[in-house]
Amino acid sequence: QVQLVESGGGLVQPGGSLRLSCAASRSISGLYVMGWYRQAPGKQRELVAIVTGDGSTNYADSVKGRFTISRDNAKNTVDLQMNSLKPEDTAVYYCNGRRVVSPPSEYWGQGTQVTVSS
Repeated sequence: QVQLVESGGGLVQPGGSLRLSCAASRSISGLYVMGWYRQAPGKQRELVAIVTGDGSTNYADSVKGRFTISRDNAKNTVDLQMNSLKPEDTAVYYCNGRRVVSPPSEYWGQGTQVTVSS
């Protein structure tokens, strides 16, 4: 299996920045659509951003202009740069990888906590 490990979460003040990183256990370039999801207390898990193997991206409306997802094929990592953080961004953030070449498969990281508070 492909293992995904998130890092970079923590406590930050509103308006601050944080960078999350997801490290894959082996090369996934071109084979996986990678994404970041988050789950806030009392809410369902929601999509934050995705990036395809060729670098195409898409974002939830709530984070457009503030968050940037990127992938480094050489390092097998997917990052989420989060700027202008708001208390509403507080959640556990999960890395996701979905294989788009047969056989299909999907993998999840364990999550990293992001808390935005004064």
